[in-house]
Amino acid sequence: MHFGCSARRANDPEQKLLESQERYSLTMSTTFAATGAASSGITLDRKTLKALSRRSDLPGLIYLAKWLLVLLVSGYGVYLGLGTLWVWPAMLIYGTVLSVPVYAMSHETAHGTAFRTRWLNETVMWVCALLYLEEPLHRRYTHTNHHTYTWHVGKDSQMPFDTPMTFPNWLLEVTGFALTRSHWRILIQLAAARYTETMKSVIPADEFPRLRRNAWYFLGFYIAIGVAIALGATWLWWFLVLPTLLGRSVMLLFTLIQHVEMAENSPSILNSTRSCQSSPIASFLYLNMENHVEHHLYPQVPFFALPALHRELKDQLPTPDPGFWRTNLEVLSVVIRRSLGRNTKAWTIRQAPHMVTDGGSVAKISERSM
Repeated sequence: MHFGCSARRANDPEQKLLESQERYSLTMSTTFAATGAASSGITLDRKTLKALSRRSDLPGLIYLAKWLLVLLVSGYGVYLGLGTLWVWPAMLIYGTVLSVPVYAMSHETAHGTAFRTRWLNETVMWVCALLYLEEPLHRRYTHTNHHTYTWHVGKDSQMPFDTPMTFPNWLLEVTGFALTRSHWRILIQLAAARYTETMKSVIPADEFPRLRRNAWYFLGFYIAIGVAIALGATWLWWFLVLPTLLGRSVMLLFTLIQHVEMAENSPSILNSTRSCQSSPIASFLYLNMENHVEHHLYPQVPFFALPALHRELKDQLPTPDPGFWRTNLEVLSVVIRRSLGRNTKAWTIRQAPHMVTDGGSVAKISERSM
């Protein structure tokens, strides 16, 4: 099999997709390969990558200032709506502004790329982890594993849903029920020192005492919130608990489309991961993580440099799928048709060939790993 023919052909996105599909068919069900730019056949000038990977405190601090301002404005909307039905849409808006950046910033700080100063990065990681409901070191280690074995069945410890996805799985995911249940289960397991085989395989043994201590801190914090609400601090209910639950559903619509309907067990990020077009508002909330293929190819590049990374790589990558709403609506259409035993061809988003069927029963490929 011959992959390298000419410079033009090597940089042709369609040719790269063809080549990656060939690599996928060769490696499926045989061996696992660490996933990234090298395994995907993507190249970037070393000097350019070094420049794009340079960390800085300023973009993160500017982002935090803007985020706080938007939180104050949207939170004031909740205050104005208290005692009326308008409080619910106000909480949805405020909860979205709270939950999507909490996820995105906890993810970025887990990579250690949000800020150049380590203590600043770790402080923001802890605050966001508390709001995201996941112990930060567990998140960091399992996410590192996710990048090493992206969407590899039995290897990737952050596969949040069964594949192929059906409508009941979609509901569990986007309501936030599955993720919240998973986060509570993990916290209790860590606090009780009941470490799973997955945890033992991705987390160094000498880190477990720290994870157990942190889990107790987290549980104590959540219990304190519950006690405070019971004693009359109802503002926590309206400005923290309910908005987090409402906004978590929007956050999960962002994260769902990162890998859904893509290929398991492929060494190529082009097969397993999706980038989407985005509006300025969505890019702000999501810290430019709509460039998800680019992020998986070069995870050392900070969030503020992802648009520049996209421009450098766009001639080597498939065209990003449509924006947030169109992509999610197409995914919903596909999973409903799959659950009804109908054709599952997606018309406007990228989709792994084996996800397309003419109907019939759904054969499970993998189970959620978190």
